[in-house]
Amino acid sequence: MKALFQPSQNCHRLVTAHRAAVVIDGEDYFRALHQAFRRATSSIFIVGWDLHSEVRLIRDEEDDGYPACLGALLDRLADERPELHVYLLSWDFAMIYAMEREFFPRYKLKWRSHDHVHFGLDGHHPVGASQHQKVVVIDNALAFAGGLDVSQWRWDTSQHHPQDDRRVDPGGQTYPPFHDVQMVVDGPAAAELGKLVRERWTRSEGDLPDVSAPMEDNDPWPSCLTPDFQNIEVAIARTLPAYKDQRQVREVRQLYLDSIAAARHSIYIENQYLSAHCIGEALETRLKEKDGPEVVVVMPEQTGGWLEQHTMDVLRARLVAQLQAADQHDRLRLYYARIAEDPHCALMVHAKVMIIDDTILRVGSSNLSNRSMGFDSECDLAVAAGPADTALRKTIAAVRARLIGEHLGKKADAVIRAVDTHAGLIEAIESLQGGDTRTLVPLDVEIDPEVNAWVPESDLLDPEEPVAPDKLVDQFVSPEQQPSAFRHGIKILILIGVVIGLTALWRWTPLGEWIDIDSARMAAEWMQQQPLAPLFVTTAYILGGLIAIPVTLMVIATVVVFGTWQGLLYALAGSWLSAVVLFAIGRWMGRDTVRRFAGSLLNRLSRKLSEAGLLTVITFRIVPVAPFSVINLIAGVSEIRWRDYALGTLIGMLPGVVAVVLLADRIAASLHRPDLGQVTLLLAAIALVGLGLVWLRRWIKRKHDGASS
Repeated sequence: MKALFQPSQNCHRLVTAHRAAVVIDGEDYFRALHQAFRRATSSIFIVGWDLHSEVRLIRDEEDDGYPACLGALLDRLADERPELHVYLLSWDFAMIYAMEREFFPRYKLKWRSHDHVHFGLDGHHPVGASQHQKVVVIDNALAFAGGLDVSQWRWDTSQHHPQDDRRVDPGGQTYPPFHDVQMVVDGPAAAELGKLVRERWTRSEGDLPDVSAPMEDNDPWPSCLTPDFQNIEVAIARTLPAYKDQRQVREVRQLYLDSIAAARHSIYIENQYLSAHCIGEALETRLKEKDGPEVVVVMPEQTGGWLEQHTMDVLRARLVAQLQAADQHDRLRLYYARIAEDPHCALMVHAKVMIIDDTILRVGSSNLSNRSMGFDSECDLAVAAGPADTALRKTIAAVRARLIGEHLGKKADAVIRAVDTHAGLIEAIESLQGGDTRTLVPLDVEIDPEVNAWVPESDLLDPEEPVAPDKLVDQFVSPEQQPSAFRHGIKILILIGVVIGLTALWRWTPLGEWIDIDSARMAAEWMQQQPLAPLFVTTAYILGGLIAIPVTLMVIATVVVFGTWQGLLYALAGSWLSAVVLFAIGRWMGRDTVRRFAGSLLNRLSRKLSEAGLLTVITFRIVPVAPFSVINLIAGVSEIRWRDYALGTLIGMLPGVVAVVLLADRIAASLHRPDLGQVTLLLAAIALVGLGLVWLRRWIKRKHDGASS
């Protein structure tokens, strides 16, 4: 079975670990980190999807006088040991995750820390991708890799009590039970992981890490961990997307496919997601075989918040439906881990584990999603037993028993006896189910048909490679409509130019005698002070939409009167309400009446809106193909739901409104203080908008020429 690992194909290297262990759940992992950090003499590298300086590694235990919080501990160690350097590298995250992250991490972990504590945000990846590896390396002699970030909402015991006073985030808020798995290795395997994290740091930060030789005879292996394996070959598998001078690496994907193909009796999986097309196809093939392996998958009941439940859970349901259709021999089981029945409490399974028979054990950062196969950066570790490796096979079986026993609320020995007694893994699990509130429960993946209808295919939500901008736009805005976006953009630019021209006339020609700027400013201040100002503004936007006053002009006027931030709030609220009201009017007026206003646009746009819903609305707001009022009316007679239109309009309008507000702010500043600096900033903003339109025009022309050739 060791022949499964093929360096440069399904793994990066096959290297020896003198000791290795599987660490289950955050309590044991964070305790091991605390002990290992205190033994570091040369270097500590932490690479993660997320890091949090205030996460507590030790909770209600003796800490030998060292701080329990990550940031304070690393500062203390760097201060005590002049040769020690600490490198913290976190994903330069998308704003969609901002509320889950530590505020001002660069300040807390770089500027406020010891000089030998170095912090970086890793943005070395394609747009939309993430740095998803979770690796810690100490003195180049000890390394952890798996699914656990050193961050908030990760610590939990293996008991996963529904109410645990210690399971709180740095802000003091409780969070649900959380399960994950990490693997620890030493020796050459740790040194190889050390090389990988140093390369990652250099690519991201541009400087070579300062790493001195560790003290001789220093062993950072934590005393709280007992090795599961001795002198074992460990395969390191990665996913790296093609980016700049970095070539694409898909070892993670190939190792999954080769492992599934090698299974004889059982495939045991714990994973947060299940949406990867290649994994689905591989499992389908094995399920259709007459004598194929059993497939047991443990996942979260729901993957996360509203957004994930309406995207990744939908993709999971679609793939599961394909697997169930292929399960002709009743060898597929999908479970979630229930912790308590009343009130209901389910375990958040964040682990990324695959165990094939009792011969292959894999622990890593990669989800069973398309992203992890080729788009995000991942790092997995795997070990394999040959036919004669009886002791190693028993150890792998014991790790599987620990995991299954944890979810069933049983001892690992009971799981091992059940597996030995029954015909297969599924029968063994079912013999231990029930009798307690804590157990594995069949997973129901049914999705609301309406939600399923408006969620697009996975190549947009869960891509295996970067999505080209033209492909993304084509999905929602047809090529024949894209020139309309350019023409509409030109109209907006002309309108802004007219406003700027009038501004210049009022400031530097006799026309300025007609309008006194100071009087206009006093009128604006009077308007700001009126208690009904919000009502006046939103009503004006609604009336402006009814008579087709360009929304860009209204946004500019709002900022001039109310200032940047208050103007932004009023402009966003007013334009959103205007869109919703016009949507309702369009639905009331009906298709024939709206056709008089929209003409040939009606059928094309209403079909697109009805087909893709929410994401199409967002796209039409970012890439406008028709005037604001016309799109709103057409949407009203389409089959899109009110909720999707309202939410899509709010999300899609935000970038455009912010851009116009910033431009209007420069116009207002030039009115109040027309010095060289203000005028230069205004002209620069106009030039930027103009260049954007030139780029859009050339892009559309290239696409048209390419389609014609």
